[in-house]
Amino acid sequence: MTGQAPPCWVVTFSCTGASRGPPPWASLWWTTREQEDMAAHVGASRTPQEVMEHYVSMYIHGNLGKACIPDTIPNRVTDHTCPGGGPLSPSLTTPLPPLDISVAEQQQLGYMPLRDDYEIEYDQEAETLISGLSVNYDDDDVEIELKRAHVDMYVRKLRERQRRKNIARDYNLVPAFLGKDRKDKDKAAKRKVTKEEKELRLKLRPLYQFMSCKEFDDLFENMHKEKVLRAKIRELQRYRRNGITKMEESAEYEAARHKREKRKENKSLAASKRGKEDGRDGEFAAIEHLPGFELLSDREKVLCSSLNLSPARYVTAKTIIIKDHLQKRQGIPAKSRLPSYLDKVLKKRILNFLTESGWISRDAS
Repeated sequence: MTGQAPPCWVVTFSCTGASRGPPPWASLWWTTREQEDMAAHVGASRTPQEVMEHYVSMYIHGNLGKACIPDTIPNRVTDHTCPGGGPLSPSLTTPLPPLDISVAEQQQLGYMPLRDDYEIEYDQEAETLISGLSVNYDDDDVEIELKRAHVDMYVRKLRERQRRKNIARDYNLVPAFLGKDRKDKDKAAKRKVTKEEKELRLKLRPLYQFMSCKEFDDLFENMHKEKVLRAKIRELQRYRRNGITKMEESAEYEAARHKREKRKENKSLAASKRGKEDGRDGEFAAIEHLPGFELLSDREKVLCSSLNLSPARYVTAKTIIIKDHLQKRQGIPAKSRLPSYLDKVLKKRILNFLTESGWISRDAS
């Protein structure tokens, strides 16, 4: 290349680590007109592209470039910000869009839409940490660090406040509180939630703050699928135990099993009818499944059934009455501490029964 070299001040800022040949950004800095002017200055023997490649190889990638352009640029700014959603991410304190609610609902919640704040926020006294701080020129290092610690504590409280707002917005807690949950529109398309799943959701409610609403719904959908698969596996295992190896044979097996269960049900109904005619099984049907029923005699079963009293409560009242009676016979003063559910009518009926049965004497009753 003859004559003066083209000016290189526009390309001496960030050229480290480039490979041989013109860099991809060279065409952006050198316009077509500038390349043609440099080619005309050099001579007609070289095209504008050849002139550019020669300049880059000799002045940028050559010895001159190695001596003038450092390997690492000392004034490069390092990005210390965390990714979005991280524990120290600035996005944690980014205000959310205002809630789409009426003025009356805003007043009911104490909500200020332009600031996305409430009259009573989480940790309402958080601002007291910095309300009295002031920067003075005569502060020593300890005072400066103490004030920085107060500011850091305040920022953490703001992040926790914003995190709770994000959770409330994600789970639509405000529309649910106002009685207009937007999820009601999609309930028709979703499956019916069982009672067990509702109880489990209540038990796992503390996990809301660690999972998004979609993740929480996916968790329960996967648990429902697992339950269905387990039931299907048990059904197939039952088929295998009964010698069924093909799904075509299962229909005949299920029909026969349904007939057997129907016969058993009819037999149990007939037995219950006979019991009602005898006047005994139907009489004890209300208490026979309660704890303590096997401890009662036949007459005590009739008493508890007539008084609509559970066996456990009857045994408790019986124990207290007999204990008080024995203490009085021994001359020990005893205060009757009968349970609160035992009113005067029940107490009189139980005392008469225990007297007739010989558990206590008549003077005690």
